[in-house]
Amino acid sequence: MIKKIAVLTSGGDSPGMNAAIKSIVQISVKNKIKVSGILDGYLGLCKNNIIELNESNVSNIINQGGTILRTARYKNFCKKKEVKIAIKNMKKNNIDALIVIGGNGTYIGAYKIHKMGFPCIGIPGTIDNDVSGTDYTIGYSTALETIVQSIDKLKDTTCSHQRISIVEIMGRKCGDLTISSSIACSCEFFIIPEMLYDEKKLIYNIQNSIKKGKTHLIIVITEKICDVRKLAEKIELKTKKETRATILGHIQRGGAPVAFDRILASRMGFYSVQLLLNNKFGKCIGIKNNKIIDNNFSYALKFFKKKSIKELITNNLYKL
Repeated sequence: MIKKIAVLTSGGDSPGMNAAIKSIVQISVKNKIKVSGILDGYLGLCKNNIIELNESNVSNIINQGGTILRTARYKNFCKKKEVKIAIKNMKKNNIDALIVIGGNGTYIGAYKIHKMGFPCIGIPGTIDNDVSGTDYTIGYSTALETIVQSIDKLKDTTCSHQRISIVEIMGRKCGDLTISSSIACSCEFFIIPEMLYDEKKLIYNIQNSIKKGKTHLIIVITEKICDVRKLAEKIELKTKKETRATILGHIQRGGAPVAFDRILASRMGFYSVQLLLNNKFGKCIGIKNNKIIDNNFSYALKFFKKKSIKELITNNLYKL
């Protein structure tokens, strides 16, 4: 019987994590289950950095960005020794089950805990939207809104100066944020990890657009594909048109979560506790066709990389 649950956030922070924490605490208290918060992710779990959570200390966090539990990346957690320490600390604190909120790296840690026989549930919290088994992850919608607002503002300057702008967007190996923001902002070209990057073809298409009368252009590109500053130099050299690169960076992760992320996180938090109450462990939560679902950790990790929004990609490699 589950009498006490612990919750942690791990990896990169994402808007809506706090909403999930609040939901977990609220539904747990209603079911007379105590809740502990693990500070600093798996690192804090191994260091026994644990606090008690209640309705009072989570009452005003649903609209806060980031995570009140803080987060950290702890590569050593892949070692069996560290996992054993984590489980020992939870048992020492009379914790019966663990709920983790994070992305693929967080799921790997949770799966290791589950494989050692300790009840564990995963909630997808990452702006990248790259977790398998769910249409959306907590934080994706807020990050997209931040990106769209940023590109809209940049577009004013790009248009006024009749220049080319390259915008680097987060997402790791997933192009969802790039594609969606490209459509929302009517950008001329997008470059994503899921498709072959052909620099020569990109520059050729840009030159053609200028010949047809385009006075300004915006190119959005997912991070880590190329050096956007060097790309800007090459484009300017070939087109003779002023070209600037803008890296939005970690501003995409911050800010108050939009309504969709608050509601999604609340639904997922509620569902995670329900799974534990029904003795269903080793599950990761998702949303499909607006219905909250669950899959085994093994499924999510087997299909490690979430497929991008293929129906939004045209036959042209770069142009929408």
